[in-house]
Amino acid sequence: MGFGDLKTPVGLKVLNDFLADKSYIEGYVPSQADVVVFDALSGAPPVDLCHALRWYNHIKSYQAEKSSLPGVKKALGQYGPAGVEDTTSADSKDDDDDIDLFGSDDEEESEEAKRLKEERLAAYNAKKAKKPTVIAKSSILLDVKPWDDETDMAKMEECVRSIQMDGLLWGSSKLVPVGYGIKKLQIQCVVEDDKVGVDQLEEQITAFEDYVQSMDVAAFNKI
Repeated sequence: MGFGDLKTPVGLKVLNDFLADKSYIEGYVPSQADVVVFDALSGAPPVDLCHALRWYNHIKSYQAEKSSLPGVKKALGQYGPAGVEDTTSADSKDDDDDIDLFGSDDEEESEEAKRLKEERLAAYNAKKAKKPTVIAKSSILLDVKPWDDETDMAKMEECVRSIQMDGLLWGSSKLVPVGYGIKKLQIQCVVEDDKVGVDQLEEQITAFEDYVQSMDVAAFNKI
């Protein structure tokens, strides 16, 4: 269940695969789920596990405020692939960490109560989705510079593209010569201004310090 032992290469590989298309362990913002998994690690994942390393560096920046992150801590085994408890088991009915969104004190939920919960959640999500919003976006051209001409540029681009955030969309890229056999990665992205900032991008990109020397903004245009 879940990631397994995150102090082993096998567990770290499971974590890396899980984060290939996710920014966080649960949801779209840092939460106590990230804290539980982060604390289970013995240190930073190796650089070849770029998804896990990107997530680790990002969550590490929240260490001073991790106790204030939203959510309720659960057992490590409840996170990750196949990490959710079977709700039909006796243990899950008595689990003190379960969150009752509707304030029910019943130890055994009826099928009708479950159906009602699902309907209320669906109605709530539909109501949120219908709210009109004006989304401000920007197109950003980034220059990502390697350390030297021996840097694996394909791997560096893979690491950069592994960064996933709500409101971030990666576009085209190319390698541009800068001299002495060195090339920089020039990559386009579109961001939602309220969700993604240049500082966030720089922090996560330069966290791949085995490949990236620095990052600059080559062009910035409002859409």
